[in-house]
Amino acid sequence: QVQLVESGGGLVQAGGSLRLSCAFSGRVFSMYVMGWYRQAPGKQRELVASISGGITNYADSVKGRFTISRDNAANTVYLQMNSLNPEDTAVYYCNAKYGLSYWGKGTLVTVSS
Repeated sequence: QVQLVESGGGLVQAGGSLRLSCAFSGRVFSMYVMGWYRQAPGKQRELVASISGGITNYADSVKGRFTISRDNAANTVYLQMNSLNPEDTAVYYCNAKYGLSYWGKGTLVTVSS
């Protein structure tokens, strides 16, 4: 059973930065496609970024500002978020996918104007 634990959320002013981390356990981390999703109040959950091997994918809204990376030795995936704006306010969820899909409980990011 895969377990995912996010950390690093918080309150930041517009223009600031945060780095989210997601600790993975339970299976072979390197086999999984890892992703970050977010859900803002009243909106559907959306993909922010994903990484599979060395291939990354980003939502248009975060391209050039966010960077996803993974450390297979540490079983951890990261999301570096720069130039944050209030529209980035959401609960951010870590996802692991290899056949089945697993979710963390989320970490709240609040960007004040």
